Amino acid sequence: MSDTSDRSIRTYVLRAGRMTDAQKRAIAELWPRYGVAYEAGAELDMAKVFGNDKPTVAEIGFGMGQATWQIAKANPGINYLGLEVHTPGVGHLMTEIDSRNIPNVRIIRHDAIEVFELSIKPGSFSGLHIFYPDPWPKKRHHKRRLIRDGLSEILSSRLAIGGYLYFVTDIEDYALWSLDVLSRTRGLRNRYDGFSPRQEWRPETKFEARALKDGRGAWELLFERI
Repeated sequence: MSDTSDRSIRTYVLRAGRMTDAQKRAIAELWPRYGVAYEAGAELDMAKVFGNDKPTVAEIGFGMGQATWQIAKANPGINYLGLEVHTPGVGHLMTEIDSRNIPNVRIIRHDAIEVFELSIKPGSFSGLHIFYPDPWPKKRHHKRRLIRDGLSEILSSRLAIGGYLYFVTDIEDYALWSLDVLSRTRGLRNRYDGFSPRQEWRPETKFEARALKDGRGAWELLFERI
């Protein structure tokens, strides 16, 4: 299972973040229940990961998981696979889903691009959420953007026919860039003429609230696999 992305180009920077005692306990105690061990090249079967045949939505870079658990709680008939490299966020999300008894979330703590390229078979997901990814604003860093030529083809191929890709950013330049890239991506079709209206089922996160307070709007894209 191989594609054309350069996995040596990281779309993220690992930031040192202090972990709370609750997050440390979650990593130690809850990982066997909610975590998915990643082995490069080993194909991940969503039915085995979740123990059922419900449709699965993946989220790349869920941060602290605020939107993740709220969406999963509201949609118990859908499985949610979160991919995140920052340990404090992983611990926080596991604490939330465990305390709120949300059984339909699993977490992979690894580079999502490597996971998608090496271990996810085409057509695995009914949806893909990318909320507020790092915009990499400097031109010399654009090659690090999660939405870019080549990589968008991989993301598209992992969606089932009729599946959707939902992208949100507070950076207009990245929004315009992503609209262009996704519009040229094989197998994707924009559900709207340009940007999408806000999807009411997507909860507002603390990050988004701060962005709106600072005068930065939200640009949303909703594409589907055809």
